[in-house]
Amino acid sequence: MNDITTPPATSRVLEVPPPEPAISAAAMRDKLGLHTDAWDLAQDLANAIEALVVIDTRSRAHYLAGHIPGAISLPHVEMNPTTLAALARDRVYVCYCDGIGCNGSTWGTLKLATAGFTVKELLGGLDFWQRDGHPLASGPEPGSLADAELTACGC
Repeated sequence: MNDITTPPATSRVLEVPPPEPAISAAAMRDKLGLHTDAWDLAQDLANAIEALVVIDTRSRAHYLAGHIPGAISLPHVEMNPTTLAALARDRVYVCYCDGIGCNGSTWGTLKLATAGFTVKELLGGLDFWQRDGHPLASGPEPGSLADAELTACGC
């Protein structure tokens, strides 16, 4: 019998070494600055945080069918200097679309940031919002989550 030696296992995770802790911390801070998640947004909407404005970047028809309570409809394809002129400059805007298979929120975030607005993108969009068990509003009115009882987050 031949003595077959198995080569030592190599780590795919460690093939590219992780950065120094300070670099990781800076990158994660940047990531949190660019994005928010459904739970954090729902908490802020339930607490009526006035500094935030949620923008549904999908078509108006999709907004009417179901949107995050409190969100306004501003499809990314309609964003231009005229439509953005009505937005307050002292707010933080959170853009969302259907979910990770749609880049409407990315386009909206880019257009707002390019126009000088402070903006974040909602991770997972409406898909992750619903997966977390948060309610939807429908019709032309934004609706509200103020004082809503939220389902606990598992994070």
